[in-house]
Amino acid sequence: MLELPQHRIRAASAGAIDVHAHLGRWLTKDGSWMAPDVAGLLRVMEECNLTAIVNLDGRWGRELEANLERYDRAHPHRFATFCHLDWQLLAQPDGTAALVRSLEQSAASGARGLKVWKDLGLTVTRDGTRTGARIASDDPALAPVWEAAGDLGLPVMMHTGDPPAFFQPVDRFNERIDELRRHPSISLAREGPGVFRRLLDAFEATVATHPATTFVGAHVAGFAENLAWVDGLLDRYPNLLIDISARAAELGRQPRAAARLVERHPRQVLFGADLLPIDAEQYRVYFRMLETDDEYFPYATAGPPGQGRWNISGLGLSASVLEQVYAANARRILKIAAPSGTAPSETP
Repeated sequence: MLELPQHRIRAASAGAIDVHAHLGRWLTKDGSWMAPDVAGLLRVMEECNLTAIVNLDGRWGRELEANLERYDRAHPHRFATFCHLDWQLLAQPDGTAALVRSLEQSAASGARGLKVWKDLGLTVTRDGTRTGARIASDDPALAPVWEAAGDLGLPVMMHTGDPPAFFQPVDRFNERIDELRRHPSISLAREGPGVFRRLLDAFEATVATHPATTFVGAHVAGFAENLAWVDGLLDRYPNLLIDISARAAELGRQPRAAARLVERHPRQVLFGADLLPIDAEQYRVYFRMLETDDEYFPYATAGPPGQGRWNISGLGLSASVLEQVYAANARRILKIAAPSGTAPSETP
């Protein structure tokens, strides 16, 4: 019976850059493109006032070239593709040097950054076998890689672990039980909370040890459930930024704390959504959360909520902060020129 103001934000109030999107092929089951219709994708970008999208699916070698041809080179200034590293190279006698060479080759081809997926620290092993010793981001063998990224001017976006609920038993006490029951393979309960904390410690150590390299902590640095911890990271490490991708549910259920975090660190927060597939209506949930003071609205556009049984409220960020979060910070670290003009936001 609750009646509240409702605002539909059709487009970002400032020309936005989505720094966390998957447009490639490596995450699809059949090897098809995640965005099969590039013209349709560009239309969604125009509708939502997205000036550019960061494609995190570049991989390396021929796959990187295919992504660059399809997006960056075909549509200059609208896409920026990040590369990956093949951790299997670690098993070679010169594994670290091979990783650095791969990164240099990807940068020379046109990669705009390095994406590190959550397998580092969870499943990547030093010898490339399933039973070998795991290697995390703070391992000394990887230090030259992070230094090389800094030398090449490539920001490193690191996805650390998964939400802490994933590391808990899938029972009635787990707030994300619906999601984990729908997708049992994503549960990390077998690892336990200790592994989650170890991954966070490794991430912080990596950022601290390489101050000349720009790091982006994907998904609010992997711990949107504890914004005090994230705030401390941003205080301590000026070379660290975070993106808000796939965390509207978490940020919107603590809107005052989330707004304080962004307002305290306006140069260290990046807009991202991590939508699979790209969807205009889901973008508009993010715009509403960031721009309005609306209370208690769904973060899911259809069906039951995907991450937990709650609604969210808006952060009501100022125009100056929004401009930095939506675009200025991404332009700075990615060296993307500002567009000559942007579409207005529509707020009926």
